[in-house]
Amino acid sequence: MGIQWLESVYGSSKPIVAMCHLDALPGDPSYDRAKGMGYVIDRAYENLRALQDGGVDAVMFSNEFSLPYLTKTDPITAIAMARIIGELKSEIRIPFGVNVLWDAEASCALAVATGASFVREIFTGVYASDFGLWNTDCGRTVRERNAIGGENVKLMFNIVPEASTYLASRDIADIAKTTVFNCHPDALCVSGRTAGAKTDACVLARVKQSVPDTPVFANTGVTKETVAEQLSIADGAVVGTAFKKNGDFFEMTDKDRVAAFMDAVRKIR
Repeated sequence: MGIQWLESVYGSSKPIVAMCHLDALPGDPSYDRAKGMGYVIDRAYENLRALQDGGVDAVMFSNEFSLPYLTKTDPITAIAMARIIGELKSEIRIPFGVNVLWDAEASCALAVATGASFVREIFTGVYASDFGLWNTDCGRTVRERNAIGGENVKLMFNIVPEASTYLASRDIADIAKTTVFNCHPDALCVSGRTAGAKTDACVLARVKQSVPDTPVFANTGVTKETVAEQLSIADGAVVGTAFKKNGDFFEMTDKDRVAAFMDAVRKIR
């Protein structure tokens, strides 16, 4: 499939996928029961509006504030996310995807239920992480996606998960090559240590050089100041923290920061 699908799904070359971070959900330690789901939905709408008005190419809904994350989520998480997306659906004007952290199967199910075009998750590898030993089962996940009618949902494989280390001593270029050969991802994502941490340009370049026909995204830490460098290597970027007020992960999205970022991107494109 190569990189051609980027234009058909995102409507742009070198797409910018913006993160719409959702507040803590029912079942999460930080969920505010007094404010309830109405508050979470209202805040999601504010973030969505700022991102769309700022001119991003696509948006990805993620339970970013479900910290600490589960590698197998409780059903309430995807159910709550489905409600939020359902309530916002009439307001969504651009392609959208989903990410139920850190649960690939739940992410695919949510994508099918809401009509999302793409999913980003950890589909391959075994990791030692802040959330314990983290295993995956790509073959089972892809089969389950197809069984529920999600074969057209694009899968973006994060091969450098935040807050974790690949258990085997393998070079990142080797991981990229075997992942593409064995698992047929639609795209690979390369991350920094945490959300908002810069993606190492050298690592990004090594991944892209090893799989030139597969789209590679810079997954964390891209800013207005670094986007030219990152997009000179990557085929696109996933951006969250840089769009927040003062560039603070915990703040709301700032439309002016989004617009300034996208102005810089348009000059590159």
